[in-house]
Order: sequence, then structure tokens, then C-alpha cells
Amino acid sequence: MFADQTLTPKEAVRVCALGTVAAGPMRYSELAGSVRHFCGRVMGPSLDLMGISIELLRYEGLVEAIDGQGMEDDALLTITDAGRRELYKLLTTRLRPSSDLTKLVITLKFRFLHLLDPKDQGKQIDMLLDVCESELVRFEDLRAASEKEGAPLLAWLDHDILQLRERLTWLERMRQSL
Repeated sequence: MFADQTLTPKEAVRVCALGTVAAGPMRYSELAGSVRHFCGRVMGPSLDLMGISIELLRYEGLVEAIDGQGMEDDALLTITDAGRRELYKLLTTRLRPSSDLTKLVITLKFRFLHLLDPKDQGKQIDMLLDVCESELVRFEDLRAASEKEGAPLLAWLDHDILQLRERLTWLERMRQSL
């Protein structure tokens, strides 16, 4: 954990892995794929988030193989009592105030956009449109893959998707006004 008792990126991935297997036993490869898919759709590709090993969870006694050994034979994994305690601890931690560097950079781009010539302003808006479109595709893909999940997750994803669509519309209007 960070000094302020909030989750690090690796601990966030632990929550995803432990929560996923807490919902029911899952093969090693399915768990790894599910965690990679979910985190990748929310954050985009990130080495920080992919650093967790299911083997480490097994070694720490948070998950256990109920048939097979582990990665080598694609064992069926289940969460242990220690894993449930760890999941509870991680799920109930405080949230860190938004500290996303990308948000700062985007805000700075808008703050100083007027300092660029109109052609470069347009290039920056086009870049932001591309980023927003990619994020929307990731979230729509996650939403489609999460149909079996509970209503709170679906409502949150729907909210984010709506915000992204509104942001795209806003950016497109801004681009047209240049």
C-alpha cells in the first residue's frame, strides 16, 4: 500500500484476481486472461498492472489449486480463507484522490492550447479524439463482456461510457470551431 493506506496498482490487480476467483473456481489460464482483460479495458495496456503473478497468490496461500498443480497444468483454482481476508482488506481500503497524470497533462494542453497555431491546435484535438475513441472502445468491450456481472458494475460502466460519448461530442464540436 501507499503511505496513505491506499492501493498501489499491483494491489488493485490483486483485488481483481481475488475477487474473480472468489466468485467461483476458475482455471489458472482463465483467471489470468480475465484479470488481463478487465484491467486492460479499464486502464489500457500497462506494465504496472500486469506485474502480478497468479503463482504469487498461490505461493502466499491466497488461492489454491483444487485439481492440478498450478500454471503448468492449468489447475482449477479457488480462493482460500486467507485470500478472502486479503480481499476484504483490499476492498475496504481508502480511495486515493484522483492523481492521474494523464488528466493533468490533458488539462495543461487545454490551458495552453491558445499558444499553438490553429493547425497545431487541431492536431492536439485530433490526438485527444483518438485517445477518447480508444477509451470508449475499451469500455464498450468491457461492458459487453460484463453482461453477467452485477448491476452496480454495469451501471458504473454505462456512466463512464456516457461520459466518454459526451466528451467525444464536445471535442468534435471544439475541432469544428477551429
